[in-house]
Amino acid sequence: MCVYTLQWADMCKSFLLEAKWYSSGYIPTLDEYIENAWVSVSGPVILLHAYTLIANPAKEEALQFLQEYPHIIRWPSMIFRLANDLATSSDEVKRGDVPKAIQCYMHETGASESDARLHIRDLITAAWMKMNNKRKGDENPDHLLLPNNFVQFAMNLARMAQCTYQNGDGHTVQDNSKNRVLPLLIHPIKS
Repeated sequence: MCVYTLQWADMCKSFLLEAKWYSSGYIPTLDEYIENAWVSVSGPVILLHAYTLIANPAKEEALQFLQEYPHIIRWPSMIFRLANDLATSSDEVKRGDVPKAIQCYMHETGASESDARLHIRDLITAAWMKMNNKRKGDENPDHLLLPNNFVQFAMNLARMAQCTYQNGDGHTVQDNSKNRVLPLLIHPIKS
């Protein structure tokens, strides 16, 4: 079976699990949520498709490696998911979506929302540290299998997520994105 089909199937399975949680009213533990949510955010699918666009030609050995969800797939996807949850969870839960990382942590530990948000920020920091430490490690097999520009792309996925969601929902709430676009394109810095 094609590696793309497998990753798309995994993402659909993660959507289905979230739908089951929602329909049954189940609130997962934070670990259960994260283990599913880093896939449902679509990061693995994005990164696999990016690899095939960047690598010329795509190597079968690298595709098999990426199919196993190594850290270069997992950590950027985790940052993507958690940054998204910090910015969008309140509105999404109000609309009737499945509980996000913040609500799962609050339910599991009895923490306040502000403490839960701090914990999620700590998880993002830990993911960055793991990703950076793994990237600089000499024993890292990614240096042999994956082109450097793909590794940079994966790092940029995490950066993009934090940039997009740093001041709230910079993706679905149009007013928030205007505050970033206007100064950049319409009112640029004048020297």
